Amino acid sequence: MGALLCISLVTASAGESEAKAAITRGETCSRLSHQVDEAIETHAKARQVAEAKVLQKKANRFCAAKKEAQGIRMLADALKLLGVAPVDPNQ
Repeated sequence: MGALLCISLVTASAGESEAKAAITRGETCSRLSHQVDEAIETHAKARQVAEAKVLQKKANRFCAAKKEAQGIRMLADALKLLGVAPVDPNQ
């Protein structure tokens, strides 16, 4: 009985730490937008920069309107346009 209690406590605490480690979609939007800013400064040509900025602006509007999934996809597209792989926000 004591062993079962111990296992359930360990499992419960592991679940809590995983929940704390996961980030929200809003945070993902913010991190990817920052990554687009950095990529614009370092990796892009003029035409690509303009297109990426347009995508980033639209994505930021989606994120602000609580449509984070659409915003995240659009930010990822902007990064791909610039030749940068989106960073996994959970790392």
